[in-house]
Amino acid sequence: MPVTPPPVSKFGIYMNKTSHYCVRINSPYWLPEEKEGWVMVTPEVNATILKIREEAVSKKLVKPADKDKVIWEPLKS
Repeated sequence: MPVTPPPVSKFGIYMNKTSHYCVRINSPYWLPEEKEGWVMVTPEVNATILKIREEAVSKKLVKPADKDKVIWEPLKS
């Protein structure tokens, strides 16, 4: 039986639009869903927090004054 390749097009850095928490997705184990408030900020899985904040502002996900609210956090269950 052929193995399905992972959906690498969905790998990247995601941010929750409500909490501004960011997560790095580089495995198909869990893929964030837009209906849960997650949006891909960048497909670059090794982006720095500074780059992520810049991308979030440029994509109008946060206001420039609020870019410091974009943070890395462990997922809460």
